[in-house]
Amino acid sequence: MKKRQLILGLVVLLALVGLLFWGHDRIHFDFGVFRSQLARADWRKIAFGVGCIYLAYVFRAVRWALLVKHNKKVPILSLLGTQVIGFTAVALIGRVADLVRPYLVSKRTGLPISSQIAVYIVERLFDAGSMALIFSVLILLSPAGSLPHPEIVRKAGYWGLALTLCGAAFLVLVRLAGGIVAGFCERAFGVFSSKLGHAIGHKIRTFRTGLDTIRSISEFGIVAGLSLGMWLLISLAYLETMRAFVASPELGSMTLGKSMLMLATSGVASVFQLPVIGWFTQIGLVAAAMASLYNASPEASTACAATLLLVTFLSITPVGLIWARFEHVSLRKITVESEHAGEELAGDQPADQEA
Repeated sequence: MKKRQLILGLVVLLALVGLLFWGHDRIHFDFGVFRSQLARADWRKIAFGVGCIYLAYVFRAVRWALLVKHNKKVPILSLLGTQVIGFTAVALIGRVADLVRPYLVSKRTGLPISSQIAVYIVERLFDAGSMALIFSVLILLSPAGSLPHPEIVRKAGYWGLALTLCGAAFLVLVRLAGGIVAGFCERAFGVFSSKLGHAIGHKIRTFRTGLDTIRSISEFGIVAGLSLGMWLLISLAYLETMRAFVASPELGSMTLGKSMLMLATSGVASVFQLPVIGWFTQIGLVAAAMASLYNASPEASTACAATLLLVTFLSITPVGLIWARFEHVSLRKITVESEHAGEELAGDQPADQEA
């Protein structure tokens, strides 16, 4: 994993260097204007955005506590530290630290790591569905002509809504007949590769285990409501942070529908998050999208993209580092341990299947 991460990091670094050389003579960038954009920003709006992000972590902690309550009842906010420390690890170390949260929850509650990885998968599905639903609804309800490239954007909205509905249907199907679905996928994909078929079947059964945490319509509604509320807070953080750049008319007059395009862009850019280098790639991609879609200046776009990263992704790191210090948690050590735990579970899967 470390070798792959190093190779990917070097590739991204070379791409960044090449992009800088390419744009050196093609894009005029005034650092004085860049500093002016930051200095003239409304930092009250930015602070409000940070507050929304912090509150979203509370929603995450409550949601996870509800998802484990059938296995072990825990105080509703007792898992807040695992969420804050886990996302701090991802921000500083990269996506390789994604399993830190389920690993920390497992250690804190005494529940098996496999059960918490199952909860993590369910959580991610609710995240994806909530974000897609909010994105689609806001895009489709935006006034005609208010969005850039309206035909393409509205098609994306319809597709997002369709995928959300398909995801919900798949969730219900797996919840009601997970074993049948896993067996069907094993046979279907096993035609191409027996290993692939077993792996997909194993993931579906893991997902089904996670869905055991939701045992009634009311529980589903509460978890879905928390997920939607959390992503509305994140959407509001994006909107207020972009509106904070009052020196740029294009950004200062931002609407919620338009800001969703940047939320989606940031989501795509953060999929392969690398330590430190990934920050700059995300800033570059979001700034390029902002300049292209809204005709904002390169300086305003870059200042806004950097602030968005700070507000929505990095603002939790000081709290996370302090929290980890008090709980005597080493981020690097816990990342390695969680990665090994995930690899051991994956390594046990073929043996379990054969047994």
